[in-house]
Amino acid sequence: MSLLEVEAINSFYGDSHILFDVSLHVEQNEVVALLGRNGAGKTTTLRTIMGVLAPASGGIKLDGKSIERLPPYVIAGMGMQLVPEERAIFGALTVEENLRLAALTAPKAWTLERIYAVFPRLAERRASGGRALSGGEQQMLAIARALIRDARIILLDEPFEGLAPLIVRDLVRVSRELAQQGRTIVIVEQNVVAALSFADRVYVLNNGHVVWTGTADALRADPALMKTHLGV
Repeated sequence: MSLLEVEAINSFYGDSHILFDVSLHVEQNEVVALLGRNGAGKTTTLRTIMGVLAPASGGIKLDGKSIERLPPYVIAGMGMQLVPEERAIFGALTVEENLRLAALTAPKAWTLERIYAVFPRLAERRASGGRALSGGEQQMLAIARALIRDARIILLDEPFEGLAPLIVRDLVRVSRELAQQGRTIVIVEQNVVAALSFADRVYVLNNGHVVWTGTADALRADPALMKTHLGV
């Protein structure tokens, strides 16, 4: 039994059919990348898994328990955390207040010291308001809020988008270290090179369909596939 099992989900926005029988699985301590061009259905897949969008059909199981009809807060309580593309930090709260709030309902919350060891920059900015943070610092805080809850599986939606190359490099390093420590991650990312640098397996989506699945090494070794579906 996989930690996360998605079986033939179909998702809609209004009358628009976005996901077509999408199936995937994620094992404990595995990093899986969902790749594809803009509009392929990657973010919709994460939102459906997290319960933000209910699938019209199909099943989703977390550690063997069906979650496809549960609200996001219940799914979060079961150990899954979504780091959304828009980051959704509380701008009126400080870095430390954002972290303490995220930790309130966590059964086994990380200490602030452990979070600051992962993100030293957040320690420096602990008293700064969310609105005062740079884009890179906001992304660090968004990931840190998932980590402080000791999430069993973290869904990362475009974590490197719009960030300066040096910040991307730092976030890739942190993501790779988390993967090496056994953290289970599902990442959606347009920066294919960055995602493949620490992913174990890949699902390629195109127009709401899974068109390829395999290891990150196998994808890197197939330039034609990379160009056709990813434009790289």
